[in-house]
Amino acid sequence: MGTEELLPLYKKMLEIRNLELLIKPLIREGLMRGFSHQSVGQEGVAVGVCSALSDRDYITSNHRGHGHVLAKGLELKLVMAELLGRATGCCGGKGGSMHIADPSLGILGANGIVGAGMPIAVGAALAIKKQGMDSVVACFFGDGAANEGSFHESLNLAAIWKLPVLFVCENNLYGMSGPVKKMLLIEDIAIRAKGYGMPGIIGDGNDIEEVHKLTAEAVARAKSGQGPTLLEFKTYRWFGHSVNDAEAYRTREEVEEWKKLCPIHRLRDKLLTRGVTQETIERIDSEAKAAVEEALEYAKNSPNPEPEAAFRDVYA
Repeated sequence: MGTEELLPLYKKMLEIRNLELLIKPLIREGLMRGFSHQSVGQEGVAVGVCSALSDRDYITSNHRGHGHVLAKGLELKLVMAELLGRATGCCGGKGGSMHIADPSLGILGANGIVGAGMPIAVGAALAIKKQGMDSVVACFFGDGAANEGSFHESLNLAAIWKLPVLFVCENNLYGMSGPVKKMLLIEDIAIRAKGYGMPGIIGDGNDIEEVHKLTAEAVARAKSGQGPTLLEFKTYRWFGHSVNDAEAYRTREEVEEWKKLCPIHRLRDKLLTRGVTQETIERIDSEAKAAVEEALEYAKNSPNPEPEAAFRDVYA
């Protein structure tokens, strides 16, 4: 990718990072309610994948999905307002942290049920194929979801019907408090793709250029009628599974080693070696921080939903 293409991606990763770092303080202050899961350290996958998608393409997300929806184009202030449960949020304050959606941007919804985004992605991809649309669906899920029945059912159906789906596994090495190596007897989740007759590709989730390249190849394959791809991006979540996780299952030394592979710092170093000035980097850093602070103020000053809103948008 060219330097000019990478600069906005660098800024987007910073915006995601800055928003995610606010989650714990907002919960402690009582401004956010309910469960929330941070994706600090995983920004390279969200931004790298979505940078290879067009406005016509779709995504489904999971419980750790703030980065996905921001990378797909949802405005910071709308996400922040939704996190705070305000009426100005993208879902009117009713989706909260784990159920953010905006179909107008191709965001078919985050989902608090592990693995539930995969059947939704397959259904959307079937509609795309039947309507002859030039679109794909990228389905984000974690390593833990790879052991759900919905994973196997979705991959099988997408494969036999050659649907335009990208199954994007963010393997952050832990499912809740369990390390992947204790949950699987295989080293790579991507090898399961062979059992369904589709490519299984493994990439460095902390290298945004590699993520973009592998995703773009899978998009081209899907749009040419060759069917789905299983993409496994190895990455790492810096914080616990949720905000109340004591993280007793891993060492601080392990976390610190992975922090050295930070996707944001790696891209920053690349940009500097390619001629981007330190001044430009600092300006982008400041702009990203200011954008998140502005979004927070917008959310804090937004009204709570009216009680009658509880009866709107009800379809079941």
